[in-house]
Amino acid sequence: MSVQDERVETFRALHAKGCFVMPNPWDVGSARALAGLGFPALATTSAGLAWTHGLTDGHITLEHALDHLRAVAGAVEVPVNADLEGGYAVDPDEVHENVRRAVATGVAGLSIEDASGDRDSPLLDLALAVDRIRAARRAIDETRTGVVLTARSEGFVVGRPDLDETVRRLEAYAEAGADCLYAPRIETREQIAAVVAAVAPKPVNLLVNAPFITVGEAAELGVRRISVGGTLARTAWGGFLTAAQEIAQAGTFTAFGNLPHVDRVLAPESP
Repeated sequence: MSVQDERVETFRALHAKGCFVMPNPWDVGSARALAGLGFPALATTSAGLAWTHGLTDGHITLEHALDHLRAVAGAVEVPVNADLEGGYAVDPDEVHENVRRAVATGVAGLSIEDASGDRDSPLLDLALAVDRIRAARRAIDETRTGVVLTARSEGFVVGRPDLDETVRRLEAYAEAGADCLYAPRIETREQIAAVVAAVAPKPVNLLVNAPFITVGEAAELGVRRISVGGTLARTAWGGFLTAAQEIAQAGTFTAFGNLPHVDRVLAPESP
């Protein structure tokens, strides 16, 4: 069994019962730190990656994303889920090819979303969105890796917070072959319960990017997987900007107190 096969097997087992947290590193260092804290799986974040390169979310190229996936998956021993955004293509055949290339980086899972990038019509036509999930499913099946396919519906992200439409799309994606379903930015218990019930017994990923729920509460609602998107990266940016602004505006350095010994985080045996 290859390393990827082992990680896919582990990742699939995590989705079978209980609820696990899959935090989102933005580079190799943050990935190693999170793995060292004992998290059983990690997920990349397109936003966090973009910010490290001075770009806004959605402006990373496919080649850049693939390099990042290889680096993160190769740096840790736990399964890594790839944020593949919209598959870096609209056409299902192109999504198929890009998913195939993403699988080859060694990831254990990947997600495809249905945002269009068009302000007037921010979600892809449902028939096209379903065809894209089918294409991603076919690509994974052809690799015989069993990589976990997550289908995301972005209505609550792009200004179309219609729960009925979100559920309709997730049900269609589940039927098209998605292993896990994800509606980022649903936040109420009623919304979460509705999504979980609609796609059961398939697992649901919940985005937690604000303190609106605990792991235990999410588990009680039937959530199998929790991710945090770019929020850990934003937390890091928050500390950095607070310290830098203090230096620039006040000429003081109070934010430099009680900082972690990063070498010991990454290598506990460091002096």
